[in-house]
Amino acid sequence: MLKLDAHPTGRHFLNIPGPSPVPDRILRAMSLPTIDHRGPEFGALGLQVLAGMRTVFKTRHPVVIYAASGTGGWEAALCNTLSPGDQVLMYAGGQFAMLWHKIAVKLGIQAEFLSLPGTDEATGLPLAWRHGVQAALIEERLRADAGHAIRAVCVVHNETSTGVTSDIAAVRRAIDAAGHPALLMVDTVSGLGSADYRHDEWGVDVAVAGSQKGLMLPPGIGMNALSPRAIEASRSARLPKAYWGWDEMLEMNQTGYFPSTPNTNLLYGLHEALDMLQEEGLDAVFARHQRWGAGVRAAVRGWGLPIQCADEALHSPVLTGVVLPAGVDADALRRLILQRFDLSLGMGLGQLKGRMFRIGHLGDSNDLTLLAALAGCEMGMKLAGVRLAGSGVQAAMDHFAAHAA
Repeated sequence: MLKLDAHPTGRHFLNIPGPSPVPDRILRAMSLPTIDHRGPEFGALGLQVLAGMRTVFKTRHPVVIYAASGTGGWEAALCNTLSPGDQVLMYAGGQFAMLWHKIAVKLGIQAEFLSLPGTDEATGLPLAWRHGVQAALIEERLRADAGHAIRAVCVVHNETSTGVTSDIAAVRRAIDAAGHPALLMVDTVSGLGSADYRHDEWGVDVAVAGSQKGLMLPPGIGMNALSPRAIEASRSARLPKAYWGWDEMLEMNQTGYFPSTPNTNLLYGLHEALDMLQEEGLDAVFARHQRWGAGVRAAVRGWGLPIQCADEALHSPVLTGVVLPAGVDADALRRLILQRFDLSLGMGLGQLKGRMFRIGHLGDSNDLTLLAALAGCEMGMKLAGVRLAGSGVQAAMDHFAAHAA
């Protein structure tokens, strides 16, 4: 039987791309006694977290909060806006785009996949999984849809499986250039709170987010940010929905309450997370993550290994994918590093399984925790016989020393 208290001395280094390490402030807030979710104190809490989330999404319009995961947010986005048999265009740039597509198919939606064709010569990996969303391909496909049968375009903002952050504003420009009325739906589950996201400015109709990434909470909260067009579409959508329905949520949210039992203690944590983000300022939060990402990429280059994201301008501030030489089992390496150094790294997902590992640089982290994680990676690769060009740890130290926080 697994002993949940059988941990080595010292702290565990959680450097997966989420769930992220939870700050002590948030853990303490979550430990407060549960209150009556129909009482006046909860109504005040609900209004505050809903207003705070509008600030993080950068929207004037409603945000819906579910006791769910980001996966629930995916389903809610689709079933509130679409009808059986509707066509949607989904961009296949990584594993989480694939999973969102799987949900759409199960709901009875005709989900067309669009992606950058071909294989990367240097790594043998799919080109689409090394580059961002290609807005020009979306525009071309929408121009061909003269009858406007496509009801929505679905893209991932920060693809957690690849470490690529796509240009969402370019996708909106592509839709507008094609003169197409399709809704724009965006998965920013791993982006929100760590990477710049602008719901209203970028013309997004439905955004999907979760609690366990940049918001620094445990899993358990899923979200949708809405536009007026999305709310209007929901009035005629005919896909079955009960728990996910926006109508009851929007009505009860006006006074801070929810139609079903909310996850009160996670909302305490969300309230504290919003305070922390506001105190630091979102621009400073984004700059901090960009700096961390640049330091980790300096380490990967110091090792002489390819970074999964091949677009220099689209490197994720949330995670970095490290591609290993052909013949090296990335999953075996991850197990070795966990056993020897109590360091958890993200696995390669889907078409990247066994070829790469992912280093998360988000949540309750700082320069020293990231340097320790990089040291664990470097020692593990040396133990596994991976030939490295040099010390990535030294390269990251030099970067952080030269670029003050």
